[in-house]
Amino acid sequence: MKILISNDDGIAANGIRVLTRALAEDHEVYVIAPDRERSAAGHSLTLHTPLRVEELETISGAKRTWVTTGTPGDCVKIGINAILSKEEMPDLVISGINHGPNLGSDILYSGTVSCAMEGAMMGIPSIAVSLASMQSDYEDFQFAGEFVNALLRKIEKFPFPPKSILNVNVPALDAEDIAGVAITELGSRMFTNTYEKRIDPRGKVYYWMAGELTNEPTDAKTDIAAIRNNKISITPVTYEMTKEDYIANLDKVLCDKDYCNWF
Repeated sequence: MKILISNDDGIAANGIRVLTRALAEDHEVYVIAPDRERSAAGHSLTLHTPLRVEELETISGAKRTWVTTGTPGDCVKIGINAILSKEEMPDLVISGINHGPNLGSDILYSGTVSCAMEGAMMGIPSIAVSLASMQSDYEDFQFAGEFVNALLRKIEKFPFPPKSILNVNVPALDAEDIAGVAITELGSRMFTNTYEKRIDPRGKVYYWMAGELTNEPTDAKTDIAAIRNNKISITPVTYEMTKEDYIANLDKVLCDKDYCNWF
């Protein structure tokens, strides 16, 4: 299988190198990643500055490797539309392994998830993978990489639904301490958002974004609860955001017998 790997932690991140090494044993892997940290970039694209791409000496067994000045979404978009040849077109896009969880509604901010969503928007089955560690010095991505390889074998003939990805979060634990796999739904929110107000040496006010973990019940069928129960969370996520069951109700409120010219 041909696999395009990208991330939002940048080309130098340990997670993308471990993932590439794990998958290159059984697959034809291509890497296109940002030149620096791009966490919480969401699904942004580079529109008003040139997008520069440089091919590097390949990493971790990949067939070819590129670095870009763009966002995670840029990497997948330009990779498929301009960089990869017809013979190199991927059968699958994988984003990760992200250093930190991507859970609940916070995935809307995630460059990792948006990177995979870009693949799905281009009609390619896509997976986002994150290591659910909140410790900046935790760098053991080995099991997560091995799990992704095992997952690909398990879902080899799985028909990905259109407009959708799989969002995978792996607990930052030794393999023997992981309690299994849970197929989950998105939780409501992983953090409460607060801002710490501070004053710099020149008397100017500035802010640091902070937050605390939410206390979602551990018996809930969500990705957040699964991670708290030491399980690997796999959540099918779609970019189809239309609230279809609300259309009829809204139509009744705003329109009367097909007449909507009330403004």
